[in-house]
Amino acid sequence: MTAATHTDAPDDADDPDGADAPNVAGGADVAVVGGGPAGLSAALQLARYGRRVLVLDTGQGRSTHHQTNRNYLGFPDGVATTELRDLGRRQLAHYPHVRFAAHRATGVVGDARRGFTVQAQGHVWWARAVVLATGVLDHFPHFPDWQDYVGRSMFWCIACDGYESRGRRILVVGHTDAAAGEAMQLHSLTRQVRLLTNSRRDDISTRFRRRLAAAGVPIVHDRIETAEGTGGRLSAIVTRGGERLPLDALFSIQGATPETALARGLGVRLNAHGYVEVDTEQHTSVPGVYAAGDITAPHSHQVSAAVQEGAQAASAANYFLYPPELRAD
Repeated sequence: MTAATHTDAPDDADDPDGADAPNVAGGADVAVVGGGPAGLSAALQLARYGRRVLVLDTGQGRSTHHQTNRNYLGFPDGVATTELRDLGRRQLAHYPHVRFAAHRATGVVGDARRGFTVQAQGHVWWARAVVLATGVLDHFPHFPDWQDYVGRSMFWCIACDGYESRGRRILVVGHTDAAAGEAMQLHSLTRQVRLLTNSRRDDISTRFRRRLAAAGVPIVHDRIETAEGTGGRLSAIVTRGGERLPLDALFSIQGATPETALARGLGVRLNAHGYVEVDTEQHTSVPGVYAAGDITAPHSHQVSAAVQEGAQAASAANYFLYPPELRAD
């Protein structure tokens, strides 16, 4: 075999595809954990390097919402993130050495010398390298049928959906300076902005209160009781105190939690915000482990950034797998 398609396990390990390891579902050069834009991009680049790839995809995450992405180059009318996922899967179908497993990875153990074992709901796979593209868990406001509104009239990103909200009635939800800052930024697109804390706490600083007051952005310190709307389009939020807040779009700035359980299990270094620390080539602190997409930074959560990071992680992982004679260093 050429170096680009070498998939053997280490000499002192069981053959992941052989009879000596009946509890192992199979082996791959690289296991990609996550089937969003970052994970699919990594899988595509690795496939084109001739690598055998396993993609673990639960079919959940931001790219499974009703979001339409309008700032990804090449789609003049925008593209639904679910459609982008489907297009990626169709593209990868041309590469028979890419496999998908609809399982949630529950643990990854190992090292760069012996390889990595990926555990997922009773299944075990072996891989020589790992790309983590597990994304984040958004903390959206919860009210009846809230999921129907995500990506249609409930958003989390001004870069993604601010432009379409120009001149509209916007409710920013959050109780921190981050929410206040988002409200100020959205105020540059429309004068009809209000902020609802949706929390027992109100941690907005005096400095931001002054900015909001000067801009004419009121703060409502209350929590959501229910919502009014049809077909995924919000028309009003009703608070527990009985106040009705008409709106066209809700921007949730209640934070997100990076999905780092696998990274922490591997001993990967996290930054001060709890995201996976990577260098410019998406290397983590653990050799043979790479990370891409929203899991790597608290900001710039864009499809374009995820696709680029996935491709970079794939190139770095491919280079890592080369034998010495194919390396430039």
